[in-house]
Amino acid sequence: MELKDIQNLIKFVAKSGASEVKLEMEDIKITIKTGSEKTETTILQQAPMGMQQMPMAAAPAPVAEVASAEKVEVEKTSKYVEITSPIIGTFYRKPSPDKPMFVEVGDVVSEDTVVCIVEAMKLFNEIESEVSGKIVKILVEDGTPVEFGQPLYLVDPS
Repeated sequence: MELKDIQNLIKFVAKSGASEVKLEMEDIKITIKTGSEKTETTILQQAPMGMQQMPMAAAPAPVAEVASAEKVEVEKTSKYVEITSPIIGTFYRKPSPDKPMFVEVGDVVSEDTVVCIVEAMKLFNEIESEVSGKIVKILVEDGTPVEFGQPLYLVDPS
């Protein structure tokens, strides 16, 4: 399981409203706990021998549904290009609270179009589109923290 798969699983669990999900496979054990504001993830690469014999806390069927739902979502979005965050910081869709959004779903952007701002250490960094195309989905809520490389927008380049 790759890091991107784990990140997608965390996002899916957070959106689903589940408070805890445990996933055990041959060589990996993942526990995702969500609270009111934070998500806690524990990943063990190799489960101890005693742990492998214990029954799984989460039923296998819902885990299989999660995996298939993620595959369907990945297939739907595979034709789109992601605009990602080049830095860690706070994502803002507007230049200031009283100004309009940089871009909305359906807007056409070019390679030099500013699509958002990411604030890092009190510095506001304008993020430009890396591709030309049409914005099809906004992946991050305004005012939320983002990580390096986190997808912010999906763009249809056709």
